[in-house]
Amino acid sequence: MRIAIDTGGTFTDCVYFSENRLKVIKVSSTPAEPARATMQAVAQIARGESSEIRHGTTVGTNALLEQKGARVAFVTTAGFEDTIAIGRQARPKLYDWCIEKEPPLTPESMRFGVRERTACDGSILCPVDQDEIACLKDAIGPERPESIAVSFLFSFANPTNEQAVVSALRELDVPVSASHEILQEFREYERASTVVINAYLAPLMERYLAQLDSSLRETGSRLHVMQSSGGILPAAIAAREPVRTILSGPAGGVVGALAFARAAGFARILTFDMGGTSTDVALINSETGLRTTKEFRIMGMPVAVPMMDIHTVGAGGGSLASFDRGGALKVGPKSAGADPGPICYGRGKHPTVTDANLLLGRLDADWFLGGEMKLDVTAARHRFEEAKGALTDAETFADGIIRLVNSHMEKALRRISIEQGYDPRDFVLVSFGGAGPLHACALARALRIPRVLVPAFPGALSAYGILVSHVVRDYSRTVMLRPGDASVTKHFEALEQEGGRDMRSDGLKGVAQRSLDLRYQGQGYELTVEWSDDFVSRFHRLHEQRYGYADPGRLVEIVNARVRMIAATEHLALERHEIRDGNARGAITKEKPIYYDGRQITARVYDRDQLNSGDRFKGPAVVVEYSATTFLPPGSNAYVDEYENLVIDVNSHGSD
Repeated sequence: MRIAIDTGGTFTDCVYFSENRLKVIKVSSTPAEPARATMQAVAQIARGESSEIRHGTTVGTNALLEQKGARVAFVTTAGFEDTIAIGRQARPKLYDWCIEKEPPLTPESMRFGVRERTACDGSILCPVDQDEIACLKDAIGPERPESIAVSFLFSFANPTNEQAVVSALRELDVPVSASHEILQEFREYERASTVVINAYLAPLMERYLAQLDSSLRETGSRLHVMQSSGGILPAAIAAREPVRTILSGPAGGVVGALAFARAAGFARILTFDMGGTSTDVALINSETGLRTTKEFRIMGMPVAVPMMDIHTVGAGGGSLASFDRGGALKVGPKSAGADPGPICYGRGKHPTVTDANLLLGRLDADWFLGGEMKLDVTAARHRFEEAKGALTDAETFADGIIRLVNSHMEKALRRISIEQGYDPRDFVLVSFGGAGPLHACALARALRIPRVLVPAFPGALSAYGILVSHVVRDYSRTVMLRPGDASVTKHFEALEQEGGRDMRSDGLKGVAQRSLDLRYQGQGYELTVEWSDDFVSRFHRLHEQRYGYADPGRLVEIVNARVRMIAATEHLALERHEIRDGNARGAITKEKPIYYDGRQITARVYDRDQLNSGDRFKGPAVVVEYSATTFLPPGSNAYVDEYENLVIDVNSHGSD
C-alpha cells in the first residue's frame, strides 16, 4: 500500500488507494509532536500492513520561521567569514534608510576562516595546512556547535580543500553540511546561505525523520519525503539535506493540481492552495510541466537548490484578525494554528478567517469534515461582537476580514502571473486546500480569470500530489561555456553518471532530463531552458516573455548544466464517470441565509458526494464535502465534469 501524508498547520491530510478508489482521511495535526499525527493516520489506514509512506512535512519550514533550529558554526575561506551577513547590496526598498535585515543564522562568534584558496579554474593556489585544521577544531569545539556548515570559495570547481576540512570536522561528532555535496554552483553568498540553512535544520530533521522512520519500520513500512522541487526523496537523504524540503507540502499541491488539470483538459493554470496558516500560489503550463526556481528566499535568505516556483503569503483559514492602534483592520500573518485553532473549533479566543466564513454562512456548522466536527457559531458570534470595535455588527466585521484576506491573496496571484509577464485571463484557477474553494471565485473575479477548477477532493490535493509524485534527484554544475562548446555534453554525462549511481543505490532506475542556465554575457542572473538543438533560440523567446525584450545579436553564455534524474511512480488513473445531463437537485440538502455584498441572501447547500458528472447549478450556493467547502457567489455557474471536478464559470448565469 502507498500512503501519502501531508502535515498542515491545522490538519494532517492522508490519501491512499484502496479497493480501486482513492480515499481521504484528515486528522488533527499535533504541532508539538508532528510524528504523532502521522503515526495515528498510518495506524488508522494500514492497520499493520506494510506500506510505503510518502510524507510532506512542515517541520523544517516551521523551524526556520520560528527560529528554532540548531546552533551553527560557519566555516569558509579566510576573509569571507561575514559573507552571509553582508549578502547582496540590492535594496528591497530603495528610499528606506531604516531597513532592518534579518540577522544571519550564525552569530559573528560562530564564523571561522581557513587560510586556503582555490582558483576559478579549479587549480589549488593555497592548500589547507594540517596545523590550520587542528587550530580550527580547537577553536570550534569550545563553542559547542550543534551543526557545522562549510562553504569555501570555488569549492564547486575543485572540492579538495573543502573535503579535507569536512573530513576533519566530522570527528567532532556533529552534522556537517558541505557546499560541494549540496550545491556545486557559483555565487558564494547564495551557496553559503543554502548550506547554512541546511546545517540549521539538519539536527532537528535528522531526529524527527529517524524517529518516524524507526516507528514505521516496526510496522514493516518505509518512509519517503516530498522535496521542494516536486519529487520524492528517501528519508535518509532528506534528513541529510533538509534544505530540499522547505516547500515539501506546497510542492505536492502543485503536482496534484497539474495532474487534475491535465485530465480535465486545461493547459494553463494558476494554483491556489489555501490552508490553515498560509496560502501558496504557482503558475504552470501543463505542456511544459512543473516550473522550478533557484532564486527562492525565506526570511530574506536565499535558497539556491531547485524548488518549485511557489509564492507564499501568511493568509489562511486560521489567520488572526485584529485592529491596530489606529483602528485599521489587520489579518495575518499570525495564525491560530491547530492549537487553539479558530474560535468555532471550541478552544480559540481570537477571530480568524474561518470564523468569518462561518458567520457569513459560507461554512455550514453541521457539515464540517462531512459532519464529523460541529462548529460553534454561538461562540464565534460572541467573540466577534466583543472584538468588532466601531463596526456595526459581527457580519460587517467578518465581511471586512474576508475582503482583506482576499486582497492579500490577490497580490500573491498577481506576483506570479502579471509581474512575470503572464495574463491571468489566459489561465484557469485551480483551487484547493481546506479553505481555498471558499475564496476562489472572488479572486478569479478580481483578476478576471474566467474559470475555477475545484478538484474532486480539494482539501487533500497536496497529499494526492505527494502520492503520485516521481522519485527525483537534482544535480548541477557551474560550467561557464559558450553555446557552441561541445564539452557541455561531458558535463551532462558526468552528472548523469553520479545520478545513476545514486538511483541504483536506492534500487531505482532513473531517466535523465537535461537543462541549462543561460544569460546574456554581462548579465547577473540566468534563465533555465531545456537542453535541445535550439536552446539558444528558446532562451531568447523566454527572455522576451519574462522581461519584455530580447537581443538575438548579443553573446549568450552557459552558466550551469543541470540534470534531473526521474524514477517514475506507478500511474494511478483518475476515475472517469459517464456524463449525464442533470440539474443537481438531488444533491440539495437545504437552503440557508448567507451574508454577501452587504446584504442577506438565500443560498442552496449541495452535498458534493451526491453530485453526478454532468450536473449543472448556479450560485449563490454552498457545496459541502469532507475535505473542504466551496462557495459560489451570485452570477456564477458550476458544472461537474467526468472526473467529478467542479468547473465554475465565475461570471456566467446558468440555468436553475
